[in-house]
Amino acid sequence: MPTAAFPRDIFEPEHEDFRKTVRTFFEKEVVPHHDQWEKDGIVPRELWLKAGEAGLLCFDVPEEYGGPGIDDFRFNQILAEEQTRAGTAGPGFPVHTDIIVPYITQLGTEEQKRRWLPGCVSGEIITSIAMTEPGAGSDLQGVRTTAVDKGDHYVLNGSKTFISNGILSDLVIVVAKTDPEAGHKGISLFVVERGMAGFERGRNLDKVGLHAQDTAELFFDNVQVPKENLLGEEGQGFIYLMMNLPQERLAIAMQGAAACMGLVEMCLQYATERQAFGRPIGKFQHNRFLVAEMATEARIAQVFVDDCIKKHLAGQCDSTLASMAKWWVTELQNKLAGKAVQLHGGYGYMMEYPVAKAFLDSRISTIYGGTTEVQKEIIGRSLGL
Repeated sequence: MPTAAFPRDIFEPEHEDFRKTVRTFFEKEVVPHHDQWEKDGIVPRELWLKAGEAGLLCFDVPEEYGGPGIDDFRFNQILAEEQTRAGTAGPGFPVHTDIIVPYITQLGTEEQKRRWLPGCVSGEIITSIAMTEPGAGSDLQGVRTTAVDKGDHYVLNGSKTFISNGILSDLVIVVAKTDPEAGHKGISLFVVERGMAGFERGRNLDKVGLHAQDTAELFFDNVQVPKENLLGEEGQGFIYLMMNLPQERLAIAMQGAAACMGLVEMCLQYATERQAFGRPIGKFQHNRFLVAEMATEARIAQVFVDDCIKKHLAGQCDSTLASMAKWWVTELQNKLAGKAVQLHGGYGYMMEYPVAKAFLDSRISTIYGGTTEVQKEIIGRSLGL
């Protein structure tokens, strides 16, 4: 079958060996069950334990806390690519590994790291981060959840929504205001644990796509959070979020680039196999040009993301570059998904075809992690505008 793949110089042999491990895991443990998990709206906790046993979680956690101690984001990239290739967006491994656990690794006290990190690596502890609220999304300074200092603990009140891993999570990093009058300097991060009195989960939200990935509402009613569950320093939460958002946005761009390549492969296969007027539809100039354009744009996206990863490894991928990658690649992902459905015709509208699910799953990519409009605002400001 024709392929849109091309040589890439970013990976070493050990990365490709790891890719084989990841691909085998998804083909064996995830693909056969994913349709059912989409109906259930959640994946089983046992899958997380299997992922931990296979070494697919929290690569950068140091060995003294149970991790492999591999500070190489290319392993994260391979996991994102293989999960996207398999069309199995349900397991929230990237959210856990790329976005949330690094907060604990970077900001946690020695006691916090020893208490939480081993379980994060093994899959016994699943994590989420609670930023978005019903009335505050991209504007983190607008959060209304509060944490009041009561001496030996904080009292947390508020609600969050659209929280990935929200149903399964055992640890939730909650963004709250400790000083409502101090603007961004009054924001702090707290780790809320499953079972704390007053911490309740709402419904598992019914989304357009990503049906197997649990996304929840969370409620905090006078939750007593021990002082030892403050993450980092009080009042520094906004700064911590800004420090970690570039990696989150780069992680979304990685998934987007992989999705673009996957869409091209779907179209190549369909254009080769589908017949119309006595010949493969790819032999018609319009379709041939369409797939040629898609393959070119997908390759540009992948080369751009690979370059961003190289810069990230060297500590040179700042928030502006990450924002460029996030908005451009995810907008392309949505554009190619629409073209792919059109090429497939009526079959593209059928959920039994992977292109239909890819179309639905792609729509959130320009929204979560900061909307396209927010990314452009960040870039524009960096240009002095």
